[in-house]
Amino acid sequence: MRDTILEILTEVGDGSSFEGSSNFIEDGLIDSYQMVEIIEALEEEFDIEISGRDIIPDNFIDLESIEAMLSKYIEE
Repeated sequence: MRDTILEILTEVGDGSSFEGSSNFIEDGLIDSYQMVEIIEALEEEFDIEISGRDIIPDNFIDLESIEAMLSKYIEE
């Protein structure tokens, strides 16, 4: 799942590297528009529908927070 998330982040972030960042939002790697794009891509890739309650900046701070949010929707 991590590699797929990184691919989506890199695509939405126009090639930016997310691997060295501990806070995507504070580091300017994700803005509100890109967050919507990421949500749409995650929903399509994993065939899920992310609840509006989970569409908050805290769930998009880093890879771990995105994975934790997705774990609610995806059974591995």
